[in-house]
Amino acid sequence: MKLLAATRSAGKQAEIRRVMEAAGHEVVFPDDVGVDEEPAEAALETADSFEGNARRKAEYFARKTGLPTVADDSGLEVFALGGDPGVRSKRWAAASGSPGEVDAANNAELRRRLLGADAPKRRARYRCVLVLIRAPGAIPEAFQGICNGTIATEPRGTGGFGYDPWFISDELGKTFGEATPAEKDGVSHRGRALEALVAALAGRYP
Repeated sequence: MKLLAATRSAGKQAEIRRVMEAAGHEVVFPDDVGVDEEPAEAALETADSFEGNARRKAEYFARKTGLPTVADDSGLEVFALGGDPGVRSKRWAAASGSPGEVDAANNAELRRRLLGADAPKRRARYRCVLVLIRAPGAIPEAFQGICNGTIATEPRGTGGFGYDPWFISDELGKTFGEATPAEKDGVSHRGRALEALVAALAGRYP
């Protein structure tokens, strides 16, 4: 199946491409099909849930292209912070600039909020919700992935993106910044949501 993945994030694109192409699906992104970024896109991620944001993006790009479309919304939830940054993970520090500069500002905010916190207060999870629109106007289908971990006291590793150098995966025993792409895909929130999507596309619902 040829599937439009409605994201302009280079980090997300790499992860989606790895998993979906390994499952035999062709994946394209907005720039690949001539959909230029417009100001209206900034208003798509204003829902109060990951699913709401993902659904808005999926519906928008499905209408634009007519292609089967999947959209992601995901983020970090720190339990001691009441689930923050949550749906505001990308915009938490209200920073602008390059993706690297935005990540650095958000990570600085994370470090500030957890300064001096002991291990139990550093527990967190990554959560991802994918919404699939098989055709414009079709009923949205949602798929969720979760991975649990702890926020490190110092960043470790240079891989991944976002909060990855700070997130120690329970299953890997290392941060996503230290993990190989294959290791991360096997346990990450996005990897798990994508595997659920792959199963659904093959007709293998739980």
